[in-house]
Amino acid sequence: MSRLLHKLVVLFTLMALIGGCSTTMPPEAVLAVPAAPQKYASIVVDARTGKQLFEMNSTSPRYPASLTKMMTLYMLFEALTAGRVEKDAEIPVSAYAASRPPSKLGLRPGERIDVDTAIRALTVKSANDVAAAVGEYLADSEQAFAAAMTARARQLGMRDTTFRNASGLPDEGQFTTARDMAVLGIALRNRFPQYYHYFSASDFMFRGKLVRGHNDMLGRVHGVDGIKTGYVRASGFNIVTSYSADGRRYIVVVMGANTARERNAHAESLLERALAASSDKTRVVFQESR
Repeated sequence: MSRLLHKLVVLFTLMALIGGCSTTMPPEAVLAVPAAPQKYASIVVDARTGKQLFEMNSTSPRYPASLTKMMTLYMLFEALTAGRVEKDAEIPVSAYAASRPPSKLGLRPGERIDVDTAIRALTVKSANDVAAAVGEYLADSEQAFAAAMTARARQLGMRDTTFRNASGLPDEGQFTTARDMAVLGIALRNRFPQYYHYFSASDFMFRGKLVRGHNDMLGRVHGVDGIKTGYVRASGFNIVTSYSADGRRYIVVVMGANTARERNAHAESLLERALAASSDKTRVVFQESR
């Protein structure tokens, strides 16, 4: 099959899946859909009921990239809730953690970072050096922490996820699915509502400097209150987006986009269709997966 024909097949398949909408899909939103099936996956879930509204490749293995840090934060929130860790506790930074490649805060070996700042660095900056430090702090090593992350994922119902590190840096053995990321996104809000506000931050102050985040959906799309973006070359651009407004709650996951703008446009388009579906019960906006 030629490359052009392959792209057309993917495009028409998507249009068929989300046909019958109560609103007309803008052409630019269609073109924003990634045409690389080995990377693309998406899902929309009603976070109140757990009902799946739309999916494409949602159970196919994908690289999570920095979406991995959602589970790192889950483990840290769990430790805080259990009283094993305090928010003002100081996390030591090892030479290994400091050596992690960007995105990072640029911490040096021997430095310490308090838990509250570490959480902000993970949610906003997606700092890989901080993720490794948190993993080492909560377990004997990042490897041991990744095994604990995987075990907790299984308990949450994330049946197709394996973690190999705390950051999401490239590892062929680290994979997940769009479905599993939706499960995790819902679990983070339901289990730790007292900490969920961290995912809504678009920036934070660190040592007198303003550190800006990567999630452009925040503040741009009404009702979006988090939660995490991610990118490595092997994964493409990923996002888990949470919407909560007017008594409605949705989780939208898009994985494998070619650019951040494309990813955001597609996530927003899927969210708009979910909102349209809840407003017009006589129309079928999404097709259930089989």
